[in-house]
Amino acid sequence: MTKVSVIIPVYNAAGYLRECLDSILAQTMSDLEVVCVDDGSRDGSGDILREYAGRDGRVKTLWQ
Repeated sequence: MTKVSVIIPVYNAAGYLRECLDSILAQTMSDLEVVCVDDGSRDGSGDILREYAGRDGRVKTLWQ
């Protein structure tokens, strides 16, 4: 069971989304999930989220 959930609202955040996700995923806590809520981004944020979700099972993405 996950102990900590980090929720990241995403809207046109491609310019800094990788840095944000890399920082969170580099934490030493092992029981961590990252839930990204994309609110209709049009700048490539969705592609970045798909990439990270495919690479790391701790990243979950919700599309709105």
